[in-house]
Amino acid sequence: MNKKIFIPLILLILLLAGGMAWLYFNLDKQKKEKEEMVQLAELDKKEMENEYQQFARQYSEMKTQINNDSIVAQLTREQEKTQRLLKELQQTKSTDAREIARLKKELATMRAVIRSYVIEIDSLNRLNQNLTAENTRIKGQYEEANKQIEGLSTEKQNLSEKVAIASQLDAVGINMTGMDKRNRATRKLKKTKALQVNFSLAKNVTAPSGMKTIYVRINTPTGALLGGAGTFPYENKNLQCSMKRTVEYNGKETPITLFCNIDQALQAGTYRVSIFADGNMIGSQSFVLK
Repeated sequence: MNKKIFIPLILLILLLAGGMAWLYFNLDKQKKEKEEMVQLAELDKKEMENEYQQFARQYSEMKTQINNDSIVAQLTREQEKTQRLLKELQQTKSTDAREIARLKKELATMRAVIRSYVIEIDSLNRLNQNLTAENTRIKGQYEEANKQIEGLSTEKQNLSEKVAIASQLDAVGINMTGMDKRNRATRKLKKTKALQVNFSLAKNVTAPSGMKTIYVRINTPTGALLGGAGTFPYENKNLQCSMKRTVEYNGKETPITLFCNIDQALQAGTYRVSIFADGNMIGSQSFVLK
């Protein structure tokens, strides 16, 4: 073979081999990132299922702690609704972002409803406790009073567990906006130099006040995580976050804005924003960027 032809042929073969290796590496990386995104979605769905199941059990427990037919009937209706939503969630694929978002919104509503019943039943129980204590004092039934105190301790422990769930923070009104180099909103991916995420911590009088560290993850359509602001503990492991911010929360609605600088080209598709605080996922939303 002519030497002038042989050398370019060898170079072409080497270039093709290198190109194949590069393509295989990128496909493998995208596959792993997509698997991580699916795992996170499954984890999110499982957590929602656990909350729905816990709410259903709590309604059963509350019905045994109240002697009011009207409230018991209301609790029964809410319990049936919870069980129906749980069944819908179990039949929904974790990758169905729209349906998962709807059921997550329903979950936030259910949490607010059960919180109101916890407060109402606690108020009624306290009233009954005061009347019983007064009756016991008048009658001098010392032994009966001790039994009631023991029962109240158990009841207080159960109520504390319910309040712990009711006091979980909720991120509402989640929104994501692309920003250009002049910090102006833009819909063009080529001009996007940062992503602005807005949301509010919902009003919750049962949540403990104080400083709260909020962590935000932004996943690309391939599942890759944008940005890098360190790690945080979640479900017995550490997750990377795109942004984080510490704010003071006093039980009132608290608006929060975070920015994630973009140092890479963005691709069109569905981006997922997940928000965490106090070891819980408190909100998530998907956005389509074109």
